[in-house]
Amino acid sequence: MANELENKELIDKLPKEGVHCYPANPSKISRNRIVSVIFFVVGLFLVFYGLLKVSDNIIKIALLVVGGLSCIISILVFAQSFLIAKFRVAVDYNEKYVVLRYRYSKISIPFENFDGRDGTPDQAEALIDKNFKKESNFYLVLDDVFEDACYQTSSADLESIDDFKQLREEAFAIAEAYGARNSKDKVKFYYEKDVEKDTGSTEIDAIIEETKAEKKADEEAEAAKRAEEQAAREAEEAAAKAAEEAAAESQEAAEDTDSDEE
Repeated sequence: MANELENKELIDKLPKEGVHCYPANPSKISRNRIVSVIFFVVGLFLVFYGLLKVSDNIIKIALLVVGGLSCIISILVFAQSFLIAKFRVAVDYNEKYVVLRYRYSKISIPFENFDGRDGTPDQAEALIDKNFKKESNFYLVLDDVFEDACYQTSSADLESIDDFKQLREEAFAIAEAYGARNSKDKVKFYYEKDVEKDTGSTEIDAIIEETKAEKKADEEAEAAKRAEEQAAREAEEAAAKAAEEAAAESQEAAEDTDSDEE
């Protein structure tokens, strides 16, 4: 299957060896470390406060649980900041994989399964981009076309916009060369699925279209009728006005005649 989809000429243009690593945004790394340290200190304070100062068992347990979870999560986030500092996404030409870090997992997508395409922000990201970010944020989907899940990174996630552009260029080149996106066996998302129509659905569509046409014809006929009625009313009003003007002129003429006779 893969051999039928691959473009040998394009594959030959790809690097034959090497690993291109794209670290995470340094400001995000620093922010994660600062926030995790703060939450760790707060969690530690809650634990010691619960142990030393609180006598009520229920409150003590609650403080221990909240403080303990805060400490554990802070440690995990702090440790992860060092992992994504090495790379958030990597393109391994030695092993022919696109690799990305998702939490503590390394997701490896073989070139022959890979598709790279432009992504879009979700509603929350779009709102943040619109109201709080001075520069535009760009998104890139990294997809294993034979798996249900796909992953998205953005220019804000990586160290620089140049890194994002280079990753996008490499992802598109790999996807085009190996052609997995063109496979009939790929997992299709809702917007990619073909709508299969049987005879019944075709007949229903025909009825719907016929009903729409009839409704449109009725609306047009009604509009024409209203236009005729409006024109008739305007004609009547114009005739009445003309009659009133003629009567007024006749009365003025009669008054002038009477004046002359006197």
